[in-house]
Amino acid sequence: MSTSPADGPYRSAAALLSQYQDVRRATEHLCQPLAIEDYILQAMADVSPTRWHLAHVSWFFETFLLKPHLPGYESPHPKYEFLFNSYYNAVGPQYYRPHRGLISRPTVAEVYDYRAHVDQGMVSLLEVSDENKLRELEPTLILGLNHEQQHQELIITDIKYNLAINPLRPAYHNRPIPRGTATPPLRWMDFQGGIHRIGYEGTEFAFDNEGPRHEALLRPFRIASRLVTNGEFMEFMAAGGYGIPTLWLSDGWTTVKAEGWDAPLYWEKVDGTWWVQTMSGMQPVDEHAPVAHVSYYEADAYAHWKGKRLPTEQEWERSAETEPLQGTFMESGVYHPLPAPGNGGLEQLYGDVWEWTQSPYSAYPGFKPTPGAVGEYNGKFMVNQMVLRGGSCATPRSHLRTTYRNFFPPHARWQFMGFRLAEDA
Repeated sequence: MSTSPADGPYRSAAALLSQYQDVRRATEHLCQPLAIEDYILQAMADVSPTRWHLAHVSWFFETFLLKPHLPGYESPHPKYEFLFNSYYNAVGPQYYRPHRGLISRPTVAEVYDYRAHVDQGMVSLLEVSDENKLRELEPTLILGLNHEQQHQELIITDIKYNLAINPLRPAYHNRPIPRGTATPPLRWMDFQGGIHRIGYEGTEFAFDNEGPRHEALLRPFRIASRLVTNGEFMEFMAAGGYGIPTLWLSDGWTTVKAEGWDAPLYWEKVDGTWWVQTMSGMQPVDEHAPVAHVSYYEADAYAHWKGKRLPTEQEWERSAETEPLQGTFMESGVYHPLPAPGNGGLEQLYGDVWEWTQSPYSAYPGFKPTPGAVGEYNGKFMVNQMVLRGGSCATPRSHLRTTYRNFFPPHARWQFMGFRLAEDA
């Protein structure tokens, strides 16, 4: 991670507490539409119950701030350290992830009590800390808030998956989803090659995997002005794309056959019309909106079908570095990708859907994980994953940067994942 250096600007306890409370309130706001039964569902191993998310982010503050720094602090239950640990082996063993949805206790009410207990502890910690102590605590506190924002996105995507397997196709809320009336023409934006600086360099927060900033050699390339749409992906489907083995990577073809994929996740054909599960329930697929919930394999196969490719993460960052951070984010409350506005230039670089790149997730030159347990946050996952950029409609806007690197295995689809095309110039 990276934050303000020790000799940088000093943030008061009041400022840190205000930021902490804003993030914590946003998490609980996401849960307001839920029934108690919704909190405990875990429909597959990759998702977690909402109740677990609420507890785990509290466990983070308890483990890395309250226990080591607040004298006399005690957890409501000694087993919470085991139950709500995710993957921090340096902290201790963890409860088996695929079984998180099999336990009924602690109850939802008890988890909210746990959150309140941790919140009160954080108030006490900040109140008793002098300036030097606050400087010491701030990097971990800011990391914890960004960690909670990541789980805000996971709460949305996990709830969507948990509801979507229900034959009743229930809705999370009833907010209308704006639909497109036209798809802006796809244009190609040219970028010169050469040596470019890639990665984060600054004094504000960034995850450790976003640096060090380094030089990368890029060849001249062109990148699409917008994301690939549902309508364009339907053309791929109609052309038999899911059945043409020469378009697919070997592991992708094996996955398609094993999983029986013939459309993006959440799509369902009813009386000849494609419908999609949204957070507002089942809706006809909007052909003008970005295609979402496709794997890296599907994005790569489509690109091959079009005679193009996916951008590298360095090309994506080079394209986005001067573009404003605007798009459809979590704050919209829609939790669904929307059509490109067609305002010209590069569009939809941020928000709407995470964009698959062709870059494997690996360390930048000179990367060193943060010492201690928090060093397990990113570095140990640098294998068998692909990089995605730009954020999605479930990502908090304040959580994003041009250098932000997300990563998932190439078969994953339950996140809001889409793509744009690129080619050599």
